[in-house]
Amino acid sequence: MSDILHRVGIKTSAIDEVYSALTTRNGLAAWWTTDTTGEGDQVGNIIQFRFAAGGFDMKVTKLHAPDLVEWEVIDGPAEWIGTIIRFELRQEGDYVIVLFKHLNWKEPVEFMHHCSTKWAIFLMSLKSLIETGKGQPNPDDVKVDNWN
Repeated sequence: MSDILHRVGIKTSAIDEVYSALTTRNGLAAWWTTDTTGEGDQVGNIIQFRFAAGGFDMKVTKLHAPDLVEWEVIDGPAEWIGTIIRFELRQEGDYVIVLFKHLNWKEPVEFMHHCSTKWAIFLMSLKSLIETGKGQPNPDDVKVDNWN
């Protein structure tokens, strides 16, 4: 199994604000994709994320406010099905540290490399949302290649 791992520090003392951006439709739409439906605030809920190239359905599997959000991918590209997306949050002084994990890829295919880059871009969008009030969600995100 292979994993995508990122660490991002967000300059804020409001860990609840970061948690909300990961668990509400409005929060998710403000940093990941504007085409988001569903709420991520209850275990068992399904959140749908859509992009020009397709989309993903996530089942909320774990929530521990304000420091843990976890989803299982239940629909989307074959490489994503059954993978786990996990956000671990902790306050460190003036920063909230986000440890991001996209776990259990069957193998490190080229699409995984693309997704790792895109996750970094979207995590920077989350950082921008919290620090400045404006993220850069799809369709206004940085495009990295013909896969977007």
